[in-house]
Amino acid sequence: MLSALLGAPALLLLVAGAAKAADPTRTVGALRALGRPVSPTVVRVGAGAEALLGAAGLVVGGPVVALLTAASYVGFAAFVGAALRSGVPVGTCGCFGRLDTPPRPRHVVVDLGLAAAALASLADGGPALLADGPVAAVPLALAGAGAAYVLLTRPGRAPAPLGGRA
Repeated sequence: MLSALLGAPALLLLVAGAAKAADPTRTVGALRALGRPVSPTVVRVGAGAEALLGAAGLVVGGPVVALLTAASYVGFAAFVGAALRSGVPVGTCGCFGRLDTPPRPRHVVVDLGLAAAALASLADGGPALLADGPVAAVPLALAGAGAAYVLLTRPGRAPAPLGGRA
């Protein structure tokens, strides 16, 4: 099921990128709160690239796309980790546009898990296209993306900032 291993992270990139491109407000706010002032246009361009990478994971596949997908999720994990360590109250990372997704440790874990799935898809020479994989690959990719989405968006108590500051 190598195609499902890249399909799940790719689907989530496509959805999240499209949401941020449509409404970059929350991502702009999160970046500014962490001292990285950016314009909505810059966020839209980055979100468009994210969505295109997700689409490429679904229709192109291959080792380069898998590596770029993994690198994207490692970058997201680093951003969320920085937000958690900063002690700056960030209400949402803006991952899914208007939907509130406050930075939480589980967000880092999910991002790293998605990066690992993309890397695991490289076994046997690289991921096959989702459409070319076994019939079960599509529901597995949908289930994986859905589970990650639920974990990232599930309400819960926001943690105390890391680094000892409350």
